[in-house]
Amino acid sequence: MNRRELRTRSRAWPSAIARALARAGVTPNQVSVTSIVFAAAAAGAFCKAGALVAENPGRWLIAAAAGVQLRLLCNLLDGLLAVEGGLKTKTGELYNEIPDRIADVVILLAAGVAVRYLPWGMTLGVAAAMLAVLTAYVRLLGGSLGLVQSFGGPMAKQHRMFTLTLGALVAAFEHGNYRSLISLYVALAVVVAGSIVTLFLRTRRIARALHEQ
Repeated sequence: MNRRELRTRSRAWPSAIARALARAGVTPNQVSVTSIVFAAAAAGAFCKAGALVAENPGRWLIAAAAGVQLRLLCNLLDGLLAVEGGLKTKTGELYNEIPDRIADVVILLAAGVAVRYLPWGMTLGVAAAMLAVLTAYVRLLGGSLGLVQSFGGPMAKQHRMFTLTLGALVAAFEHGNYRSLISLYVALAVVVAGSIVTLFLRTRRIARALHEQ
């Protein structure tokens, strides 16, 4: 009831990777912690891209996009190992939530660093990071009140990371042709706007559910 719906989870390749990890003795909690490593790598790449904005940040933006997606892969695999693999532990929820919040914050803040030369660029990164934590907080608040957690968007975690990945890849192409990172800047703005809507919708769903009890 309190699990994010992902179409990718039903595909064969994630299950195959999860089975291989289980055979190797890798635990879901270890995979969850590894997601922070990939998030930190993505953040470092974003910061490097920002430092090289006057030169050639393209490869760093591509590296950042790869780090973001590897972070999401860890998020997918830890759930498969825990539930489908039967390796769920008593501390699993802690390892599932805390690394996610750390990863969201470091990635989004670093994306703000990459576009800090643009008006309000760093502010967008800070706002996106704060809103990512708030949307997760409201979801968990609903669960603490005895409701089914709402993983809905339009800017849930997977949507945030997809938007940022797309923005980074387009920005790599854009800088090679136009010497700017407007695409990444726009992606952050979309994350902020979508997160505000998501926060409102999740809060409204909780309020309605409580009234109906």
